[in-house]
Amino acid sequence: MNISGNTILITGGGTGIGRALAEALQAEGNTIIVTGRREGLLKEVVAANPGMAYAVLDVSDAQAITAFAAQVMTEHPALNVVINNAGVMVAEDLLAEPFDLAVAEGMITTNLLGPIRLTAALLPHLRQQPRATVMMVSSGLAFVPLTATPTYSATKAAIHSYSQSLRHQLRDTNIDVIEISPPAVATDLMPGHAENPQSMPLDAYIAETVSVLKAHPTGPENGVERVQFLRRAEASGTYDEVFTMLNG
Repeated sequence: MNISGNTILITGGGTGIGRALAEALQAEGNTIIVTGRREGLLKEVVAANPGMAYAVLDVSDAQAITAFAAQVMTEHPALNVVINNAGVMVAEDLLAEPFDLAVAEGMITTNLLGPIRLTAALLPHLRQQPRATVMMVSSGLAFVPLTATPTYSATKAAIHSYSQSLRHQLRDTNIDVIEISPPAVATDLMPGHAENPQSMPLDAYIAETVSVLKAHPTGPENGVERVQFLRRAEASGTYDEVFTMLNG
């Protein structure tokens, strides 16, 4: 996508990577709509960034996505970029008795079905734009799982696979598909991430991500240098070493 002149919808835009990316892309000359479940946070974001718009959306709610898509296409007819960023990450003990399957199902619904459903709802509109982009936020854990978060890692591996298929099916259309794969970033995605010295500072992550987007505006992937040891592990023959390093 061009770095400026777009109308961009960002899910999970109330906090963390979503909010920081929204602010950075607005500064580049784009119109931004942020979405999320918590209206109070969204109001804080738009109040701090005049000109930004918001709409409440719980991406785990299939019916809400259908109604939301119709609303956002009507209110923002120039919409040409969607960034599927919303996600939840919860540690799981697969040996726990009883095991809370609802936690795993919730992550699958939000992290995987949410992006699939929203993208499907918006594709007819995006295909009518001169140029459009779908961005799917996966994770470095799509390539080497963190075993403490098995379902989260699995959903991100599925997003990686889905992005490849979506890109191939849309190859002769006006829509680019870019997969963004963050490393561990200092946000509140999980308890302790923000304080973990191994997490990449959020401002540094966003700056490098935008720089990569400018250098490679059609993707197919957007990954900062810090995530490459995960992204390249299998191809470089270091998978077992990286898996052990990551999981102890």
